[in-house]
Amino acid sequence: MTADFFDDFPPAQSSTLIAPGAALLHGFARDVDALLLTAFEALIAHAPLRHWVTPGGRTMSVAMSNCGLLGWVSDTSGYRYTARDPLSGQLWPAMPAVWLDLAVRAAAVVGYGSFRPDSCLVNAYGPGTKLSLHQDKDESDLGAPIVSVSLGLPAVFLFGTDQRSALLQRLRLVHGDVVVWGGASRLAYHGIAPLADGTHALLGRRRINLTFRQAS
Repeated sequence: MTADFFDDFPPAQSSTLIAPGAALLHGFARDVDALLLTAFEALIAHAPLRHWVTPGGRTMSVAMSNCGLLGWVSDTSGYRYTARDPLSGQLWPAMPAVWLDLAVRAAAVVGYGSFRPDSCLVNAYGPGTKLSLHQDKDESDLGAPIVSVSLGLPAVFLFGTDQRSALLQRLRLVHGDVVVWGGASRLAYHGIAPLADGTHALLGRRRINLTFRQAS
């Protein structure tokens, strides 16, 4: 049996401090969700979602794409940022203005007023899809924060510290939530637990995550 998700959200603009330099902004993206999703559909028409292969040869369950000056990619050669989509040879699509504006505003709320992302990794999840525990550490500037936007089905976000063995928080993220982390928490291990099945009013049986980074 699947669950249906419509307005299962905390009040917009409330926030929760989850760690030093890290906060969950409840419903921060809800007022522009239609614009975000319109831009998403346009993006994947030019740079389709695909499943990268890890350096160890494992195919990732999460489908991914990118936009901005740089895109995050993975293959048996390793993790890295590239200016061109390796599938098409073309430059990654420009970052949609509504996405950039949202990321900058969210970062500023948490105290990162100088954040200007040049890369956005787009992740698409279906029921059962997960993202293993990892650090975001391939960026040149680790002083800049990460901004992560959740759309669609709820997810359990696993968030720890820079020590992989540390106790993990299990944070429920719903449509429109934004998590920002940087400073002392910039290299915190994080991931997504296997996505529970359900149906979201806008995205059906999907969760879309937009992760903004200052990669160069």
